[in-house]
Formats: sequence, C-alpha cells, structure tokens
Amino acid sequence: MGFGLSALTRLAGSKVIERAGLRKPVQNLVSAGTRSGFRVAGAAGRTFKSAQKLGKPARLTPPEDTGLFDLTPSEDQQLIVETVTEFAAEQLRPAAADADAKLSAPEGLLSRAAELGISLVGIPEELGGVGTERSVVTNALVAEALAHGDLGLAVAVLAPSAVSTALVSYGDEQQQADYLPAFVGENVPAAALALQERTALFDPFKLATKARRTPKGYQLDGVKSLVPRAADAELFIVSADLDGRGPALFLVESSNAGVTIESEPAMGLRGAATGKLHLEKVTLPAGALLGGGKAEVFTEVVRLSRLGWAALAAGTAKAVLDYVVPYVNERKAFGEPVSHRQAVAFSVADIAIELEGLRLVTLRAAARAEQGKPYAREVALARKLAADKGMQIGSAGVQLLGGHGFVKEHPVERWYRDLRAIGVMEGAVLL
Repeated sequence: MGFGLSALTRLAGSKVIERAGLRKPVQNLVSAGTRSGFRVAGAAGRTFKSAQKLGKPARLTPPEDTGLFDLTPSEDQQLIVETVTEFAAEQLRPAAADADAKLSAPEGLLSRAAELGISLVGIPEELGGVGTERSVVTNALVAEALAHGDLGLAVAVLAPSAVSTALVSYGDEQQQADYLPAFVGENVPAAALALQERTALFDPFKLATKARRTPKGYQLDGVKSLVPRAADAELFIVSADLDGRGPALFLVESSNAGVTIESEPAMGLRGAATGKLHLEKVTLPAGALLGGGKAEVFTEVVRLSRLGWAALAAGTAKAVLDYVVPYVNERKAFGEPVSHRQAVAFSVADIAIELEGLRLVTLRAAARAEQGKPYAREVALARKLAADKGMQIGSAGVQLLGGHGFVKEHPVERWYRDLRAIGVMEGAVLL
C-alpha cells in the first residue's frame, strides 16, 4: 500500500493530471487510500496440498473426568504458562507500543511466537503435532499469559491456532490432510477465523455474508470485519448463511478468485493489523464446508471463541492491576503515597476482586468444555463479566494514573482501548 500511495501522491502533483482536469479525482483517491487503505488481492501464499492420506479424521481425546473441580495447573500446564509468560514479557510487551502505532507486529516477532509451538499443542501427534488430549484450560491459560504482554499482539499470535484448532476438532480427513501439515512446519501460515461483520449489534447467528450451493460446491458473497492479520493471511475460516438455513463455516484460501483485503484500523487491537475480508462471488469446492455445516458445530465455535476473549480480557486486566499497584504506591501527593487514600485503595481492590471473579468463571467454563460437559451458561457468564468488568478495569486503570493515564507514555491507555473490544468481537481466537 505504501508504494501505491507514494505513486499516487506523485501523480496527483503532476502537470499532466492538471491539464487533463483529473487532479481532484486523483486527490480524492489518495485521501481515501490514506484513510482506509486500498483493497488488494489476498496474500498469494503457499499451495495447500495433502502430505499424507488419512483413513479418518484425527481428534484429540478429552481428558479423564476426575469428578473434582480443581483449577490448579498441572506441572505441564505450569511449565507452558511460565514459558509463554516469559515470552510475553520479553517480546510482546516491549513491542506493543510500536505495533499499536504502526498497525502491525514488528518484523520477526510473529515467527518467533510460532517457534513457541502454540499451535503444535492443539494438533495430534499423528499429524505432526504434540497434542494428546484436548485441553481448553491450557489454551485459556496461554491466551491469558499472552494478553498480559499485549492483547493486540496476543490476538495476532493466536489467530493461526484458531484455524488449526477448528480443523482438528471439526475437519474431515481430507481437510486435515490438506491444511494441517502447514501448521506443524517451520513456516506456520498466517490464518484467521472470520466471524465478525460490520453491523450494529452484530449477531453471529444472523449473517449478512451469504453462501449458496452450486453444482460444483458453493459460492460466497459478503464482507467480514476486524479480521486479524487479514493482509497476510493465507487461509480463512469464514462464517456464512448457507441457503438461508443458518450459519455454516467454510475454508477459504486467500488465493481464491474474488478474495480481496482492505485495511481496517480500529480503536484497539491495532497490533493485530485488522482488516476487512471481501468475498465477491468466491467459488469453493464441496470439500470447503467445515463440520458438515452442522448448527451445533457453529454454536460450539462461537462459544469457544467467546471463551477465548474472556481469557484475553483476564490477562490484560491482570496487566492493569500489576501496573497500577506499584504506581499508586510510588506516586506521592501531599507528602504520602496516593494509595493511602481510601478512594484509591478501594478502586485497586475492586480491580483485584472483579479480576478474580472473571478468571474463576472463565476457567470453570474451560474445564467443563474440555470434559464434554454442558458449558453454555458458564460461557455466557464469562462473556458478560469480560465485557462489563474488563472495560471497567481498563477505565479504572486510566483513572488511577490521573493525567498519566491519558498519555501514551504509560500503557494503560492502550489496554483500555483494547479491553473495549471484548464486548464486540466475535471469532478471531478459539480455545
């Protein structure tokens, strides 16, 4: 896009354009491009093809149900969380401000994140991964740890694993053979779960994006909004209303004709490089339908995505708490730390209380989901707490820093903007 804008800017100032009477239209084009970005073809990436023949889909087995509600991490989970927490502190947190300003992750950061093997944990061993059991709790703990570094970059890091997790859970043997080998190699493709649409009070079960059956497969038309790393993504899982019967999920490669990307900078999640995914008469083969188009599959994807956003909210809210506690203890007014004032101390305590409630509800929902128990109620509670209390915690963090909370020198203003996204986002992540 930068090269395109540069060329158009030079063109707008040329005398040839002046004589032709086209200066104003070209200037308008430059203005529009600067404001929202040009629509460009999808990333021309690799060609996905089967690396092996599978007799049946490979699935992760659910963990053994001990009958106990215990959220104490196992030794393996604790090791994973410590590793991811260290990565978030050393790699994501220092890069977050620059990523927010430039609307993209620093070069090399996402490849270093891929080396952590986050997607490998969710892929069965027979497909080249390291997963043995389905662990929604582990995924929630990883999302929380990443968001403690930065929520926008955490979404960028987790976006490919949302696609690989969906393929493992709902893909047939051919879809797994075609796409999953790419997610266990050294060069993990950028990929995204695209559910969101630019509609007021968006309901993921009432979609403007349409899919209709054709003699050879399906045709998709519509626009998906706030898709993470849209410009770089090579593979999308897209939701669309299938023949007016309800939502279904489709595998769409960026190289498909009719797929174009438009930059869509937002208030928050700017490090995730969000964009619009335009689908104009995109033809797909019959094998592109994920999960057989079953309603229960789509419902579970929505619930596990919302659970992911709740875990991300908990991680960022914890970052706010960890930042404001030392700040109010060190900041002095009238000869003493401001934390000695009851209003300040109570506000910090409220953050800690609401955060603990959010974490417990989120992890309880994750534990029930991985054990195959009903978890719709728990997800709804986690979603409500994450949307309401997450925003409240972000606002309190800004307020506790006073004037410092309003400037970019301190990260709480960015965390506040990111936490505002929790109540509106659908898709993008999947536990």
